[in-house]
Amino acid sequence: MKDTKRYAWVVVGLLWVVALLNYMDRQMLSTMKPAMQIDIAELQSATNFGYLMAIFLWIYGFMSPVSGIIADKFNRKWLIVGSLFVWSVVTFLMGYATTFNQLYWLRALMGVSEALYIPAGLSLIADFHSPKTRSLAIGIHMTGLYMGQALGGFGATVADKFSWQATFHYFGIAGVIYSVILIFFLREKKASDDPIAMSDSLHVKTSLFKGLGLLLTNISFWIILFYFAVPSLPGWAAKNWLPTLFAQNLNIPMATAGPLSTITIAFSSFLGVITGGILSDRWVQKNLKGRIYTSAIGLALTIPSLLLLGFGHTLFHVVGAAVCFGIGFGMFDANNMPILCQFVSAKYRATAYGLMNMTGVFFGAFITDWLGKSSDAGHLGQDFAMLAGIVLVALVIQLYFLRPKVNDFADANSPSI
Repeated sequence: MKDTKRYAWVVVGLLWVVALLNYMDRQMLSTMKPAMQIDIAELQSATNFGYLMAIFLWIYGFMSPVSGIIADKFNRKWLIVGSLFVWSVVTFLMGYATTFNQLYWLRALMGVSEALYIPAGLSLIADFHSPKTRSLAIGIHMTGLYMGQALGGFGATVADKFSWQATFHYFGIAGVIYSVILIFFLREKKASDDPIAMSDSLHVKTSLFKGLGLLLTNISFWIILFYFAVPSLPGWAAKNWLPTLFAQNLNIPMATAGPLSTITIAFSSFLGVITGGILSDRWVQKNLKGRIYTSAIGLALTIPSLLLLGFGHTLFHVVGAAVCFGIGFGMFDANNMPILCQFVSAKYRATAYGLMNMTGVFFGAFITDWLGKSSDAGHLGQDFAMLAGIVLVALVIQLYFLRPKVNDFADANSPSI
């Protein structure tokens, strides 16, 4: 038992690096646009660049529920290793792209491979950790995503020193090497580690789509789905367009705006997920809605942040708003899977998160495309600020309707999911 508890944190550490590579490889494209458009003229159009970012999200979204079903059915270790290897090879090949169409199809392939990771990775961490440490474990893993986003912001800086082609090559090779390392150190959760997991695993092998049907008839899951999806609008807007917004509102070059924006968000999100994880794990021991309240506090912080990000034109206002947004979104991010665990049993969590990821990413694809056109029209800041009202609606619905009955659904005797 002690070895299992210790290895549970080893899993978080191993997957933290995968999460970093996952976001770094997708994020650096958003900051290397000025360097790449010299060689690929189509990227001079913000609309075309929006298409390039959005195709990743559409493919990623369509693949997410499929990835969740696969993760609930098959060995998650090999799914994670294979996913990392493929998207790292794709990153490497992007350094050889010479046309917009080549980048477009490589970006689409990256969407397929990266979608396989998140449902498998988060469900594996959730299975290894009890409710006493689950939010903190998920939160620490999420810091890997933020660190990858921050390092991706240095894409423009590295491209200035070397070339955008070399940047893709270096990061791609790093991912391939780490996928080999995972083969030796990462393992699947054994059914023998947990009697509940043992009975669940036997059931999973006999049912492929039953979980999907049960999820879609669960009202609580639909509320979680909506609550997860709506904040994805500002979440993906920040990931894909915050460097551009910093550059425009502060009138600074992208080589400076890229690292400034991504590091600010990454550092503040790190604080948010750790704070939100610790608070949630403690609060839920005293109140079953503790995770929901923690998540709500975080989401509430993003509302004034979006207004300041949209209309602020000084370093203090813009960076301050980004810090507040990062802390709030981090608290929200750290509790999505733990909240899901209060309503969905272990045998269907990857499928559930896959559906959530799909819906969130589709919202992200929409906002990425829309903000591309908004940037060309000169309305990027104004449209960023408008997202605050939509987030407020999601916050009210979540607080009113989500009412968990257990800390961990795996502990419940209910015949539901």
